[in-house]
Amino acid sequence: MISSIYLFIQSNTIVANKIKMGKKLEKGLKEKNASAVSQDEENPNKTPEPYSCTGNFQADFTELCRRNSMTYIPPIIPRARPPTVMGHTESGKPDKGKGKAPQAPVEPDPDPEQDLDGEGIEAPPKTFTIKEKFEYFKPSVQVEMENFDKPDTVTEIYIRGWKIVEPIMEIFKQCWPKMAKLHTINLWNCGLSGEVITILASTITEIPEMRNLVLDGNTVVEENWHELMGEESPIQNLSLRHCGITDKGAEQIGQALGSTKRCNTKLISLNLSGNRITDVGAEHIALGLRMNRNLMSLSLASNFIGDKGASKIAEILSRFPLTHEEVVERRKHFSEKDFPERNKSPPGSRRDGSKDRPASVRSQSHMDKDKKGSKASAKKKDPKGKDAKEEEKHDKTKKKEKEDKTLTKKESRGTKGDKSGTVGGRSSGASIAADTKGTKGKGKGKDKTKQAAQEVEDLSGGEVVNPLTDVADFIDGQLWVSGNRVLINLNLSRNKIAESGMNNLLKAMQYQTTILMDNKSGGTGLMRIALLKNKISQEHDVMRKLNDIMLHKDPYYKQPPQTPDVQSTT
Repeated sequence: MISSIYLFIQSNTIVANKIKMGKKLEKGLKEKNASAVSQDEENPNKTPEPYSCTGNFQADFTELCRRNSMTYIPPIIPRARPPTVMGHTESGKPDKGKGKAPQAPVEPDPDPEQDLDGEGIEAPPKTFTIKEKFEYFKPSVQVEMENFDKPDTVTEIYIRGWKIVEPIMEIFKQCWPKMAKLHTINLWNCGLSGEVITILASTITEIPEMRNLVLDGNTVVEENWHELMGEESPIQNLSLRHCGITDKGAEQIGQALGSTKRCNTKLISLNLSGNRITDVGAEHIALGLRMNRNLMSLSLASNFIGDKGASKIAEILSRFPLTHEEVVERRKHFSEKDFPERNKSPPGSRRDGSKDRPASVRSQSHMDKDKKGSKASAKKKDPKGKDAKEEEKHDKTKKKEKEDKTLTKKESRGTKGDKSGTVGGRSSGASIAADTKGTKGKGKGKDKTKQAAQEVEDLSGGEVVNPLTDVADFIDGQLWVSGNRVLINLNLSRNKIAESGMNNLLKAMQYQTTILMDNKSGGTGLMRIALLKNKISQEHDVMRKLNDIMLHKDPYYKQPPQTPDVQSTT
């Protein structure tokens, strides 16, 4: 009996020891796995898996900054807004509470706390918040959102006063294209460099709803601002105020605005105020406006533009002669429009497969036949030379009459039923050439009128897509086209424009008003122009005439109410 009890106790101890050993083994395996995981985490050489952004700007930006081992991660905070007054709506009118649920009763304020001396402690303010010292100046990213409960509805991003270097811009390049509703980026005084501008230019093309870009206060030595205005750029409103742009940057911006080869078709507003642009830079920007028919607002305020730059801008707004390169492009456009199949390869002939002789080379037998035929015709000619000459003169006069008929038909199309031979308030190319060249040789004048009349063509649809296809006037051996009438807002305040430049601007506005009386298909022309604080008084006759013209074109202008005495006299 005792031995059986002893055996039972011994077997139980053996089972208990096995259970303890199993638990120890499990603990050991867990510790090994944990140590392996910790070693993997502590191993800096192991490349982590690439992070794919989800469109949640706060989560994506924080994770990418952590992976780049940044010591300080700028917080993403909502943009500050002024507090709303209780009892008033956003429109400023008092809320009467009609049609709304009854509001809960207002709870009374709690009793103020007291310090050890029994004096009351002032409660914290409710209209604003107090932060720690220098907390306001720490780097942060301010955002505007459609719905603050949904982090993936960020529409605007504001970064102010802290330097954005290339690693930060690379992080933004990964985050911003995944944000479906982002349309505005504002980077004020961020110390941008040329490399950062290049990264930003490649980033904005991938943002689906991108429209507005503000880069005020960033002086870039490379001045590669034109990269933001490429063919694939979706930017509609670009602000580059106080960026230290010189004539070098203005030249590149002018080329990006438009040339004979390509034009920017997305940019609507461009602000270049507060820079160092002189007459040379203004001329380059004016050259860009020759072919650009999309920009509607341009600000060149607070620069160093004088009479030469203002005169060049005035020339672009009125009318200007085409250069040789532009005339060539114009003729190419008309030839492609009239003969679209000219550049196509001709169909294969029967002799394409022959290896002995190309199809274009004529055989010797044909050459001999042509020679024999020419000799026989020469023998059959009338020996009387006078009759032959008279027949040749008669044939030439017939040809001239046919050409004159075709010219009159084309001119009648261009005039659209106007008997005076004018096209949209301007004289047609043939009539102007006849007036200017009438005193000179008739043969040369007719050749030039033929050339101008062949290039005059009506614009279908009433919209000018390419300024090179606009109606041209032939004056003094040059083709003149109407200027830019799409630009409606121009700011030239605080420059160095004197009487000469203002006089040219006045002539341009007078030309636009006269041309718009008959033809408004090319645009409305300038509607607002700011010319304050230049080298001419506002009381000058030129300024008074210019202000009188622009006053009635201003869309916000309202005529003063007339008194009963004035109404009775009228």
